[in-house]
Amino acid sequence: MPAFGPFDTFSDALQAACPLILGKPHATAGRSTEQNFQLRWRLSREYCAWLYYTPDQKFEMSMLAVGPLHEESRKRTCGLPSTVVDPRYAPGSLGYVFVLHNHPYDNVLSDLDIRFIVAMAVEHGVTVKTEGGVVPLSIIAFFSLSSSLENPPCDGFFQYIPATGELLRWLRDDNAWERQVIGRVEWLDDTRYRIVRE
Repeated sequence: MPAFGPFDTFSDALQAACPLILGKPHATAGRSTEQNFQLRWRLSREYCAWLYYTPDQKFEMSMLAVGPLHEESRKRTCGLPSTVVDPRYAPGSLGYVFVLHNHPYDNVLSDLDIRFIVAMAVEHGVTVKTEGGVVPLSIIAFFSLSSSLENPPCDGFFQYIPATGELLRWLRDDNAWERQVIGRVEWLDDTRYRIVRE
């Protein structure tokens, strides 16, 4: 992604990626309790990208993929490729760390989100070795609690980590991040799972 990074840590990269993604047109729909939420939701789009680790020991973000406008009133998707083409590095030399995307409002990860990152874990592995240690592959959904469409703040994100099964919600609190475990994904077999709420 032009003008993004590179970053030495994934936390710095996440903090930069959140406002960038939420600042895209129709990336947020505001609060679901607001009067014009249904119209904002119908116009909303999902943007997604890979955060990956390079042989230069830096974290970078791929170009954004954007989903189409949907007739389906309850779903938003974007067509993220399973691999990144970065001509600076040899194929197979990148570490796939996070699938990043926005949710137009503060709602949990979807079935599509969970199944996509599990498929990516099968393809790329459940962890990435970095200079700072081992980082588990996960999917992240940024959200804003603001009604502002022009400059929505990054208020938090949901995260699912296939390696541990943890389903997390992170909220910003006075420039710090508060981690909440909201549940655990337990796979019953290769195709079925249940979410055990905390």
